[in-house]
Amino acid sequence: MNRRLLFCVLALVLLLAVSAVAADKPWHEVDSPHFHVLTNGNVSDARHVAHEFEQLRYVFVTEFPNFRLESGAPLLVFAARDEATAKSLEPEAWKLKNTAKPAGVFHHGWEKQYVMVRLDTWSSGAREVVYHEYAHSILHINSRWLPMWLDEGMAEFYAYTRFQQHEIFIGAPSELFAVLRVRPLIPVESLIGDLSRYRSDPYEAQMFYAESWALVHFLTFGPGMEQGKKLNDFYRELQKGTDQKKAFQETFGDFKSIDQELGDYTRRFNFAAIPLPNPPKIEEKEFTARSLSLAETEAQLAGYHLWTHDLASAKPLVEQALNNDPKLGLAHEEMGFLDFANGNDSAALEEFSQASMLDARLFLSVFAKTMMSPISTSEKPGDQTMFETCLRHVLSLNPQFAPAYIQLARVDLQKGDMASALAESRKAEQLEPSRAGYHIQTGHILLRMGQGTDAATFAKFVADRWTGPDHDEAVELWDQVPMEQRPLGETLAETIPQNAQTVFGVVRSVQCASPEALTLVLAHGQSTLTFHRKGRFINGFSDTLWYGADHYDICHHVEGLRAIVRYYPAADRSYAGDLAEVEIRNDLPVPIKATTAANAALKP
Repeated sequence: MNRRLLFCVLALVLLLAVSAVAADKPWHEVDSPHFHVLTNGNVSDARHVAHEFEQLRYVFVTEFPNFRLESGAPLLVFAARDEATAKSLEPEAWKLKNTAKPAGVFHHGWEKQYVMVRLDTWSSGAREVVYHEYAHSILHINSRWLPMWLDEGMAEFYAYTRFQQHEIFIGAPSELFAVLRVRPLIPVESLIGDLSRYRSDPYEAQMFYAESWALVHFLTFGPGMEQGKKLNDFYRELQKGTDQKKAFQETFGDFKSIDQELGDYTRRFNFAAIPLPNPPKIEEKEFTARSLSLAETEAQLAGYHLWTHDLASAKPLVEQALNNDPKLGLAHEEMGFLDFANGNDSAALEEFSQASMLDARLFLSVFAKTMMSPISTSEKPGDQTMFETCLRHVLSLNPQFAPAYIQLARVDLQKGDMASALAESRKAEQLEPSRAGYHIQTGHILLRMGQGTDAATFAKFVADRWTGPDHDEAVELWDQVPMEQRPLGETLAETIPQNAQTVFGVVRSVQCASPEALTLVLAHGQSTLTFHRKGRFINGFSDTLWYGADHYDICHHVEGLRAIVRYYPAADRSYAGDLAEVEIRNDLPVPIKATTAANAALKP
């Protein structure tokens, strides 16, 4: 996982002024059976947006009857009245020159997800963008891993779903189809293989996305594809861990034949679509609507900025919300996360405690308060019991919140209950199968249980499919498995930046004078090593850190954690070197009995 926070002091006054535009009056809230929409526009338009989201959800209910459709990260839709409102929500997008301004944006998160759509452009470009990303969110909570072509191709396939009065049509052509008319197709074997060329070249990337859509369309409607049955068979093989190329050829045939058939298919002028008759009768007028208070409006807008990592815009909105309503739990929760982001943990803990007391539904405040309290690290049996009780309470508020299961697994490990730890870890995997670190944690638990062969299988699954720090963390697990328990002849290796050296240790301190000035001190054996930032570097962390991707920041909360540092040695020897990569690890806890026994052995 990577995280960069960009701060612009000179633009701060402008940002605050822009943020205030959207919060000058209370917004309205519209609730449909499965979606929440906030708007500063017309309530009837917001109802229509909610209606179409309900219809798209129905598509997934119909097409994937065994899929989960809700994750542990609630989705909130902001239906912006106009461009000025959209600009206040996405200020960075309007700073970019020579780029189209977004009509719709989908922000994926581990704790909250946000959508911004412009009501004045909803029917002319906004819906396809957010439907594409909504499809991703559904696919990712149901898939251990998807190759990029299938992930993007399926998302684009469902993004162009069309809703009419009595029918829903799936499979309408993507706007990217025009690209296929003028450029030669990429060989399918290359399309599903090496992705480096598509990530670095915008021209190649456009073709990759276009052909990925076309391939999914062909594998759904093409001759002999049985209306997508074969594609579903291929998907199931991928989830079993079958090698992608092997599964592809066994399901669809050899690559040369598919190249020919796909070429013929894309030269057609008309494409098939799936009509879904008798869609459920959803009455927009039955959706509940209410006016938010000004404080609620400010708090919700602050949350949008906070979870999209625009802390400068979030802060004044939170302060305004608390000034207008000091007893608004949501505002205290967001102030807590702002304090946490700044490393002010005592203030953050106080805010989370206040938030959970004022509004018992705020599961994130309960979770954060629990993880920041002394009971989370205590080895006293009573504290351990209380810690587990609090985590169970979080899950009673949000049963699909996977990080709570990750922490329960660690509690069980401390108690020496390996079987329960494995079950909790597997539950977290089930809820968020696209997080590599969850699979790795399960592998480590299996290794502790003496099941090295199974642990190696988990390590290889991740290492073969993920890149960067996730890949390296899987290789580290692999290396801990006894050689005789690994698959014969299989080898895995870390990915190390060219000319970089590697050192292991524990983070002693991190100082961030500015986004570009960072000093990291690593305890290495009996010595300390100092590293500086010089340009960009890879910044990764274990997915099992309780604050996760939404709040990870290398400047705070990493002291005492194990780290792998890859660096370029300094020429003047006044410090160890310049950072190339930092990988923060969240090692599994040692059983309390083992810790107690070790401490007793050290006593005279």
